[in-house]
Amino acid sequence: MSYTRFAIYYVPPEGDLARFGAAWLGWDVALGQPADQFDIAQLDDVTMTPRKYGFHATLKPPFVLNAPHSFADLERAVALMAAGCAPAVCDGLALGNLGGFLALRPVGGTAEIARVAAQCVTDLDPFRAPAPEAELARRRAAGLSARQEALLTRWGYPYVMEEFGFHMTLTGRLPDDARAHWQAMTEAHLPPLPAPFRLDQIALVGECVDGRFEVIQRYTLSG
Repeated sequence: MSYTRFAIYYVPPEGDLARFGAAWLGWDVALGQPADQFDIAQLDDVTMTPRKYGFHATLKPPFVLNAPHSFADLERAVALMAAGCAPAVCDGLALGNLGGFLALRPVGGTAEIARVAAQCVTDLDPFRAPAPEAELARRRAAGLSARQEALLTRWGYPYVMEEFGFHMTLTGRLPDDARAHWQAMTEAHLPPLPAPFRLDQIALVGECVDGRFEVIQRYTLSG
């Protein structure tokens, strides 16, 4: 399989939460294939934006592989990083509104989760090709703070390091008058959420030529 970009995700292990995410979005990122979506009116529409990424939390944003590094080089680097990175734990996950869309977010202290994400960004940065000017311009059009601009320049993405926020996206941006409805729909289908939540594995994922992402390999955090 040929991939256009790579990323490091947290993808929940096989179980109720992973099955919910696949059925909610209509795409199983772990298997790299469509999933039977819940029969809820307009669910296909409100999940259209996050569908291609699958149910996940981004730890290192999508990047083009930087020459002369090979895919095998990247795999070895991710395995080495995971072997030296300690797992992270927080009190749990909860459903909430994030900038107009629904997502699962951590409950309690998040410093350990941020540590894992920062290590993914920094340790694997040599494998990231510089972002093209068009992508940088698109990011800047959203209106960035001075710190976010600095992060974009250094790491190719403005929402890393102290600007990072772990989240597992469930919808696109919702109108104000629709959020309560979709929150209720989501809550009605969510399985019991982990408490505590343990981030003890990461996944190397690839973007297929159709723009959808799939898991290539999972790695246990064992540092």
